[in-house]
Amino acid sequence: MAQPSRWPHCSPHSDSSDPTTSCTSYLEQTSPTKTKEGTMNGPTTKITIDEQVPGYWRVTLDNPPINTVDDQMYDEVFDLVEAMDAEPTLKVVTFESANPDYFLAHYGVGESSSRFGTPRWLEAATRLAHSNVLSIAVVRGRARGGGSEFALACDIRFASREKAIFGQPEVGFGLIPGGGALERLPLLVGRSRAIEIVLGADDFDADTAERYGWINRAIPDAQLDEFVAEFVRRVLSFDGQALATAKQILNQTFIPNPDQLQSTQAAFGATLRRPEVLELMAKARERGLGTAGAFELDLGRSVAEL
Repeated sequence: MAQPSRWPHCSPHSDSSDPTTSCTSYLEQTSPTKTKEGTMNGPTTKITIDEQVPGYWRVTLDNPPINTVDDQMYDEVFDLVEAMDAEPTLKVVTFESANPDYFLAHYGVGESSSRFGTPRWLEAATRLAHSNVLSIAVVRGRARGGGSEFALACDIRFASREKAIFGQPEVGFGLIPGGGALERLPLLVGRSRAIEIVLGADDFDADTAERYGWINRAIPDAQLDEFVAEFVRRVLSFDGQALATAKQILNQTFIPNPDQLQSTQAAFGATLRRPEVLELMAKARERGLGTAGAFELDLGRSVAEL
């Protein structure tokens, strides 16, 4: 399959001696310090894909300095999901971050604009769930707000016990989660814990997230990559039709209502216009919101001090 031109990618036939085309297979080299390099086929992108292993795409998310989710990344995710559905032999896609401190920091309000006008994130997330392809978030670093919602949209979440941090800090800014957390979290953790997560707006370590059901497993960081690699190898060995049918039947019970998702997104948009929110956001930016520093690293504490 030809790679969509908006992404750099790794070719299974790359010459490993050429640093502009070489990349390392996740199933063959699982060091988290390795980078995936490929030829650039289009404008600057925030998603790269390693396609070396048949039936498997290893996707890396990269939006410096702190891997915020912006509208361009949402657009690229939409395109990626379309490409996934167009590849009949694809069985598994994993998502990871190029930044060890941030899986995806949060949604960067006002940082860019979507080519669609309004980002089609909700549609992309719903299609990701309904896709025959298994999606796995491999979480190191902070996954808050829209970053947490990205992970929640994946079928499975595996996280580093020592390095992963989860949070929905929106109410600390006078906002509400608008990208699926209010619908997906209760399905995973129950109503009471979802209320604790959302209304408390605090950070949660990976062990607590695992105990709550927010993620599938918290795995020691030194073992995380090999665990994911072995899980991917196992799934790739199974019949694709059986995998797809089982997932679609499970989807009959555990998928949020699209109308509820749209309604919540509209409510989120309304909160953005409140004067109190504008004041809190301005104060947060003065203290370091959106930059690599103490405010973002300890955002759960920071929002309680605005």
